[in-house]
Amino acid sequence: MLLRDTERGSFSIAREWTDWGTPTVHDDAIASVCCFDLGMLLELVTLIDQLAPSRKSSNKGA
Repeated sequence: MLLRDTERGSFSIAREWTDWGTPTVHDDAIASVCCFDLGMLLELVTLIDQLAPSRKSSNKGA
């Protein structure tokens, strides 16, 4: 697959690295598809809360 970037020009990506690649026998054995994991989502929310600036302090003057 060839991709074009306005700043970096053209470059290629192996077909196997895209969703256009032919599935292999090992694809199913490596990892199962997980569409939603509540525990991971809650960990992400906690991380975002820790990294984001406090919204309470930014709303004091409003």
